[in-house]
Amino acid sequence: MRYAALAGRQLFSMIFIIASAGHFDSQTIESAARHGVPLPDLLVPLSGVIALMGGLSVLLGYHTRLGAWLLVIFLVPVTLVMHNFWAAPNAMAFQVEKGMFLRNVTMLGGALLISYFGAGPLSVDALLTAGKESHAETPQSPSGRLTSELLRY
Repeated sequence: MRYAALAGRQLFSMIFIIASAGHFDSQTIESAARHGVPLPDLLVPLSGVIALMGGLSVLLGYHTRLGAWLLVIFLVPVTLVMHNFWAAPNAMAFQVEKGMFLRNVTMLGGALLISYFGAGPLSVDALLTAGKESHAETPQSPSGRLTSELLRY
């Protein structure tokens, strides 16, 4: 099961990491302006940075809960403002935006689960936590701790 958590984190984070580059594109900024995003020249690139940092955090399992909360902070306004299907001008746009809205809602659910459960056993967080616990229990050289942690995985 520990490999399932690792694979899930990797798959989940990919969309945020890949899509974050588009937040620096002038077409994306113009689209956000058409959707009524205030200060799109500032907020769209900022949202790209938040998505990238949250995605990398979840991918690596480093400060994973914080990274998941960054993704929640990213997803809520983006979902409500950019995928407001209820205001779509035609049936085709309604269907596309509704699909994107529902996709983001499911990703929001995933981010909330990760924020609660954390990264799982195959993560930087787990390695750091295990290192702190073994250091508190018995004195051991740094190289001995690292070796024992690596052997455990």
